[in-house]
This record gives sequence, structure tokens and C-alpha cells, in this order.
Amino acid sequence: MMKVRVLSFGVLKDWLGGGAAIVELAEGATVGTLLERLSTGKAGPWPRQRLRGIAVSVNSEFATPAHVLCEGDEVGLLPPVSGGSSASASDSGQTAVDRAVTIALTRAPIEAEGLVSAAKRGEDGAVVVFDGIVRNNSRGRQTLYLDYEAYEELAVKQMRQLVEQAIERFGIRDALIVHRLGRLHVGETSVLIVVAAAHRGPAFEASRWLIDTLKKTVPIWKKETFVDGAVWAAGEAFPAGMAVTPPEASHEE
Repeated sequence: MMKVRVLSFGVLKDWLGGGAAIVELAEGATVGTLLERLSTGKAGPWPRQRLRGIAVSVNSEFATPAHVLCEGDEVGLLPPVSGGSSASASDSGQTAVDRAVTIALTRAPIEAEGLVSAAKRGEDGAVVVFDGIVRNNSRGRQTLYLDYEAYEELAVKQMRQLVEQAIERFGIRDALIVHRLGRLHVGETSVLIVVAAAHRGPAFEASRWLIDTLKKTVPIWKKETFVDGAVWAAGEAFPAGMAVTPPEASHEE
């Protein structure tokens, strides 16, 4: 027998509970075996429904159901996302930054003006900025505040890969992505994307692609608190090849 450490995020924490769970499996068990164990661990169809459409990571890398697990592996159960050297954003308010490309997770307010200014270079003919902010309503309900959480190590890796892909795909010079974690109030910046390029066309295209792809693939989740209740935001389904089960069920209550 072997033991693996299972982490749950977003709405899945409401079922599995917060923190990490240790699950004992037979040697040679796969990700699919683990999901089957979890889906039959409680009575009724609710657990199996909750596992539809999720992605799974093993040791901070996305994995398929056929992936064979080993003793001590860390398995992340990732519901559809709603965001967005691997450093970790600490509760002290410091920013987790990867200096190879400018990406960050932070619990401190995002200072957009300074970051945009620092992104500019003499060879740039365009800098396009996407500043995502917390609005005061969602689906007809008045918003009090949002809480963002992330699988931080994997999120940093995914954000780094997105910038690298954008540089290659659109021919931009560089891009910056900073995402807030923790509690945000109306009017605060949740995500800032800055794209620098010689020409405006590639800069606009890269900016749109970065935010759209981030919201589908980077493991960041959002809980919305309204005047009349709270709910985890329904995420977009993971792209083909990332989800381990068909995305049939909504994660919103």
C-alpha cells in the first residue's frame, strides 16, 4: 500500500473539507483509481457529480487518469477555474514573483500605474493594459467582496508558460501578469496584464488571448459574497485534454 496527499480547492473544499487529506491506495494505483475511490467514499451521487469536469495535478503538473501514482505524491483536485523558481504569496502581503518573466501572485493591492510604467522600453511602440477590477454586482446580485485562492505553485508555472507562449505566438517583446489573492473589495484590481510590443496589433491580440486563456487554465478560484449569500463562481470548463471527466455539472449553487 502507499499514501498520497490530496489537496482540494474552490468549491471542492466544501465537500472534501479544507486542508490536505491522506488517501491510502494500492501500489500501481492511477489518478483514475483515486477519483473512483473519492467518488464512492460517501453515500449518494453528489461526490461523483462534483468530480465531473475537474482537472487533476500530480506534484504541480497536470495529469491524466492513466497517470500512475507513487508514494508521497501530492495530488491537486482542481475545479474549473474562475480567476487566474516557484515562490509563494505569503500572508505578510508580500508578492510572489518569478523574475524569468514578470509574473506574480500577491495579497497586497496591485499598483497598476507603477507596473505599467516599469514595463515600457524604448523599442516598444505599444503597451496594452488589461486591468480587471471587482464590480459591485454579478448576475443581478449586489457584491460585497470577493475572495480569491490559488494552487500557487501550479498557478505560477501556468502564468509563466502563458507569457512564453504569447511571446512566441504573437511576436510581442514581453508581458506582465499580476493576480491578487485573498479578499478584494469593489473597485480593487484583481488581475493586471501588461503587454509590450513594437506594434499595437500584436499587443492587443496577445492581451485578449492572455486573459481569456488565464481564466480557463490557471488554477485560481473566486468566491463571491453578496448581500444575500455567497457562492463559488462557476468556472469555465478546462480545455480538451486537461479535464479528466466530462464537464457536465455546474460548480455554482
